[in-house]
Amino acid sequence: MNFIYIIPIIIIVVLGLKSVQQGNVAVVTVFGKYRRVLRPGLNFVIPIIESIFKRVSTQNRSVELEFQAVTMDQANVYFKSMLLFSVKDSEEETIKKVAFKFIDDRSLMQALIRTIEGNIRSFVATKKQAEVLGLRREIVDHVKEQIDNIIEEWGYHLHDLQINDITFDEVILKSMSQVVASNNLKAAAENEGQALLITKTKAAEAEGNAIKIAAQAEREAAQLRGQGVALFREEVAKGMQNAARELQEANLDTSMIMFSMWTEAIKNFAEYGKGNVIFLDGSPDGMQRTMKEVMAMGLTKDLKK
Repeated sequence: MNFIYIIPIIIIVVLGLKSVQQGNVAVVTVFGKYRRVLRPGLNFVIPIIESIFKRVSTQNRSVELEFQAVTMDQANVYFKSMLLFSVKDSEEETIKKVAFKFIDDRSLMQALIRTIEGNIRSFVATKKQAEVLGLRREIVDHVKEQIDNIIEEWGYHLHDLQINDITFDEVILKSMSQVVASNNLKAAAENEGQALLITKTKAAEAEGNAIKIAAQAEREAAQLRGQGVALFREEVAKGMQNAARELQEANLDTSMIMFSMWTEAIKNFAEYGKGNVIFLDGSPDGMQRTMKEVMAMGLTKDLKK
């Protein structure tokens, strides 16, 4: 008799044992009304009276979004993004929200996606096309700020929103490429102009320095030539003085010095003239006239003394 009573009890226990996988919780109802939450592991529910209404995953979930928005200047922007979210926590109140807010997961995902798309569209509508590409981080921060409070009411938490791609219509992309190309050409032209200016400036500086150096060299050369001429004249004067002294000591006329210089000059004219014609009076009368002029120069010199 005792065995007959034990068998139904064993059957009830076996039927009432329910296991919950790690990373999940189960919501138990009694005749359709919420009763309690089952944690991961082996749990017992009262057969027929209690039933598992829904198993809720507490693990992270991801979904990809693709949608279109319009900027302030009426440009179409196409977004590809990834949404990462999960149940906020495993507290009983949170699990109740997750289990009973939406009729199924499909409704949840539809509401979540449409809410995020709406927030991004409203943000993009206040910006111009040229600004959108640089506002990736601002868009994410705006959505998280707006969405967190909403989905927390549903029992969920938004971990991350990644905007992986932002594109425009082909016409806009082409015009943007042209703008980038023209800006690059402008920058290249400016750089080339700066390089040419530097080259011209350096060339002018080098030419100026060369002229300055050449002028300095010419001045030094002229100075050296002048010093050479002065030294030559000084040496000539010394030589003539010594020659005159020797002629006086020998009781000879010092005018012979002038005559000798004159004949040496005629010799140099003939030797280095290179075809130039020099007219000289080589007659005896011309010679006598030349000697008288030389002697007159000597007398003039003596009178001055």
